[in-house]
Amino acid sequence: MDVFSRRIVGWQLSTTMHTELALDALEMGIWTRQRASRDLSQLVHHSDRGVQYRAVRYTDRLAEAEAVASVGSKGDSYDNAMAEALNSLFKAELIRNRGPWRGIDDLEIAVAEYIDWYNHRRLHGEIGHIPPVEAETNFYSNLPAIREMERV
Repeated sequence: MDVFSRRIVGWQLSTTMHTELALDALEMGIWTRQRASRDLSQLVHHSDRGVQYRAVRYTDRLAEAEAVASVGSKGDSYDNAMAEALNSLFKAELIRNRGPWRGIDDLEIAVAEYIDWYNHRRLHGEIGHIPPVEAETNFYSNLPAIREMERV
């Protein structure tokens, strides 16, 4: 999740919690931003202390992307509050409300639909009661004006 806009930029679904799961989500997030020609030079990647986020392949990929790795302190749930809040919303808005599913294929479709709704239509109070994609569009469309004001 992009902390600035609340947009989910990378995700993956699996029946296991292996490094590949986290790597696939990271790759999707990087691809999403690169596809939109976004500057990743100031990227900070925050995670909990899960083994998949501390794996050599994962940390190597972060280094390759020149991302600063930020890891929450041990035993402090507040360090990862945004991710925990997203997980809670996801469970309340999708898992409890629309399940059960016949299998992982059905769940994968439901998750993709949920993330599309979350990013493009769900209103977020933290960003002015607009969807994340709209918040990003507003920001980037005003960026030239902001940069011009900084020069004055």
